[in-house]
Parts: sequence; C-alpha cells; structure tokens
Amino acid sequence: MRRIAAEFIGTFFLVFAGTGAIVVNDVSQGAVTHVGIALTFGLVVVALVYTLGDVSGAHLNPAVTLGFVVARRFPARWAVAYVFAQCVGAILASGSLRLLFPDHATLGATSPAGSASQSFVLEVLLTFFLLFVILSVSTGAKEKGITAGIVVGAVIALEALFAGPICGASMNPARSLAPAVVSGRLDSLWIYLVAPTAGVLLAVGGCVCVQDRGCCLAPKKTCA
Repeated sequence: MRRIAAEFIGTFFLVFAGTGAIVVNDVSQGAVTHVGIALTFGLVVVALVYTLGDVSGAHLNPAVTLGFVVARRFPARWAVAYVFAQCVGAILASGSLRLLFPDHATLGATSPAGSASQSFVLEVLLTFFLLFVILSVSTGAKEKGITAGIVVGAVIALEALFAGPICGASMNPARSLAPAVVSGRLDSLWIYLVAPTAGVLLAVGGCVCVQDRGCCLAPKKTCA
C-alpha cells in the first residue's frame, strides 16, 4: 500500500505542477514561458524521484511501469495497481486545476500542433529515448541513485523544450489522459496512449542491444 500511495501522490504532484504551469502560463499571458513549463516538468520529476524512489521506484507514468514489466524488472502482478494509482492521481490533479481555473479550456491537455502522424512519431521517439535512459540508469525497477533523478528529469525537460510546441511531449499516458478527460478534449488522446506503448517496446529492445544482459529480459530469478 505504501508503494501504491507513493505512485498516487507522486503522479498527482507531477500532473498538478506540470499541467498547472501550462494553465498559469495561459492565464498570465505567458509569464511562465515555454522554457519555464519544460523546466517545471523536469524539476518536479527530479524532486519526486529523490523523494519516492526508494518507496515505489517513482514510476509516475504507466509507460515506465510497462517498460519495467516488459524488461522483466518489475512484477506484472503489481502493474495494474500502479497504473490505476497513477491515473487516479493524475485525474484528481486535473480536477484540482479545474476548481482553481474553471474557465480554462484545456487544463494543459496535449494535442498535435501539426498532423496526427507527426505527433505520433514524435511521441514514439520521445518515449523511446526517455525509457531507454531510465532503464539504463535505474537499479532494478527503481529510479534511484546519486544522479538517476537528475538524469531522468533532465531528459524530460530536454524533450519538452524542443518537442513540446509540436506534440506536447507527453511521454506519459496518465499525464495526457487526466486533462483530456476532465476538460472533455478526447479527440487526439489515442496518440498519447498508443505512441508511448510503442516507444516502450523500442526502448526495451534498444536496452537489450547495448546494455549488459541484466538490463532487460533477464531470467525471472534476477528480476526486481
């Protein structure tokens, strides 16, 4: 239960801070700026990894949980509970933002600036890079260590900086699901649910190719 509570609380604060930065930027006529939004996502992840990493692994993202399951570094029997906690935490965060900013249309929902195919490919590649890094710097199914939190947060900020204006740089189904459901903007949601899943599979394959055998698809007795 401590792990589930950690994922719930952590994902709540991730979505509240990250999408909250988007909402505040909109209502303040750009005071936060795009750079500020990207840094907010990265910094909140850094803080949460160091706060919750030794409790739940600080997945905070169904794609991360799926990646660890596919890599056989996280028990599949826990995955549903983790994803449920992440999605509920994210939805409550968007609900809180709705109460605070009732007139905001999207609550920071992700949507393509160009074609759906362009954003789909971008989200696949962004998630691939993020999960490849996480699988490489984490221990078992936990993102922890002296530099792991900084590295993961930096990757999220980096990807949001250059790809955010085009596809939203979600890389996180819960982060996209919550504002879409609460604001009723469901038209492009499929991109942000399907693309990260494809990116996860690529990341596990990439990890197998370049890392030691223990990185992914290890014998079950060595799994976290």
